[in-house]
Amino acid sequence: MTSAVLVHGLYHQPEHFIQVAEGLRAVGVDVVAPELHRGSLTADTAAVQAAVDVLPEPPLVLGHSYGGSVITGLRGVGRLVYLAAFVPDAGESAAGLGGASSQLKSAIEPQNDGSTRLAPSRAVDALYTDCPGHLAAWAVGLLRAQAAGCGRGVPERQSWKHAPSAYVVCAKDRAIDPGLQHVMAARCDSVREWQTGHSPFVGRPELVINLVLELLDASDTPGQADRGITTTR
Repeated sequence: MTSAVLVHGLYHQPEHFIQVAEGLRAVGVDVVAPELHRGSLTADTAAVQAAVDVLPEPPLVLGHSYGGSVITGLRGVGRLVYLAAFVPDAGESAAGLGGASSQLKSAIEPQNDGSTRLAPSRAVDALYTDCPGHLAAWAVGLLRAQAAGCGRGVPERQSWKHAPSAYVVCAKDRAIDPGLQHVMAARCDSVREWQTGHSPFVGRPELVINLVLELLDASDTPGQADRGITTTR
């Protein structure tokens, strides 16, 4: 594989992955970061599926947070990476699996049009607490309003049952409980644990870059991967 598709989570934009995308492109990886915010999980999945379908070969697809629900519904992927992300089984949604932490819930501000936004100061605490201040401020500045209901969407298929998959548990996450992450990680073929908060693509992009490069070169298939936990500080 030579292609990677990066799928952001709720409130985020493709630009949040810019450090990772630039690092991968610098070594010859074809990177696509589709825009979500299509109004529903079904529409978000369709947008990413369209990006996958035009690539010359099945890509590695990385989903962060809610992006895990999106990539779970895809077809034709070469490898899946769940980064502090939801891994729904049949009939499950992100909200049903546990949804947002109390810190993240406290940051959510309803808007008059039915959408929600994140209060900047509280968003830092939930999403970027371990990131350098200037990067946290940059990331908060990119956050956008989120339509209601996406987290309650149920994927139509479970791609992790059909393609090699890896899960990254973010052990210092304040948005999605690391305990819940470990439960979902058990559905994947291999597990890594990073001593980071919810958004290592902002504060530790080299971790994400190195992982993607490693997995692009990997040849393991489901059932052959090491199910032990690899910890990175």
